Amino acid sequence: MTNATFHIAVVGLGHWGPNLARNVNALPNARLHTLCDADPARLQSVGAQYPAARQTDDFESVLADPEVDAVVLATPVHTHFELASAALRAGKHTFVEKPLARTSDEARKLVKLADAEGLILMVGHVFLYNAAVRQVKHYIDSGELGDIYYIYAQRLNLGIVRQDVNALWNFAPHDISIINYWLEGAPVQVDAHGYDYLQPGIEDVVFMNLAYAGGQAAAVHVSWLDPNKVRRMTVVGSKKMVVYDDVSPDAKIKLFDKGVDRKPGHGLGSYATFGEFQLLLRAGDLLIPKIRFTEPLRAECQAFVDAIHTGEPPLADGRNGLAVVEVLEAADRAMKTEK
Repeated sequence: MTNATFHIAVVGLGHWGPNLARNVNALPNARLHTLCDADPARLQSVGAQYPAARQTDDFESVLADPEVDAVVLATPVHTHFELASAALRAGKHTFVEKPLARTSDEARKLVKLADAEGLILMVGHVFLYNAAVRQVKHYIDSGELGDIYYIYAQRLNLGIVRQDVNALWNFAPHDISIINYWLEGAPVQVDAHGYDYLQPGIEDVVFMNLAYAGGQAAAVHVSWLDPNKVRRMTVVGSKKMVVYDDVSPDAKIKLFDKGVDRKPGHGLGSYATFGEFQLLLRAGDLLIPKIRFTEPLRAECQAFVDAIHTGEPPLADGRNGLAVVEVLEAADRAMKTEK
């Protein structure tokens, strides 16, 4: 935490911007200085909740204001590079909603620019600040799960159907950022298959496979054309397995003491009877740990302000955002190759 108070402007008050404004406004060491949106009705509606914040539809005036220390961008993806570049050049610490940019080249330029200006660049990978995600990370790092074999993730919903990006770019940044965080690295191989049923050229459902340097595999299924809202990730280890279900109200994490134990010098095919094979299967206790849960978005906004204060890169910094965009790009290339 920091005793300094930083003045922050939230730019873009559509779907996610108001949530960011609410959390910035609630921080003890930040002030919601300015709200900016091109839609006058939207600006007035959200602005009415924060009468102390200045309202403007002019982004340039935000950048020219010497009182503004930082800019939070919750604008369409195609604007991220241009607006973030302008903010960094104006000397403003910059937070960009996911994904960081449309291409890895754009993301790389933003990282380089932030470094050159000595400014914090952060990406809205909000699940890295989720207490349940961090609990799974603890299980992995402590060795409780054993060697990690594979991870699979489902992020499904019926709507909202986007026209500017496909389901991959809309949903998968969350899962990619989480898996990279858990495995402490980016994948070395990416493959993906996508299907566009509603709008030509905009994939509604994507199946993506990732391979990591340590031999771990990950599968990600995203869709906005599914009957159920699903936000579930499963980690399978040599000792235990864990399921993280973000939709569950009271069991966000389930730790299963399940696995297959191999006896030294024996393979599964060396047993004469099924009974002998069954002895290798282990099904122990199910643990549902109590999670001290705080709003991840609040923790994310606090991390941004703390990074400004200390000058230390946050967990979801620009390089983290670049790594995710590189995976999205590779998946896009794979989908185009198959068509």
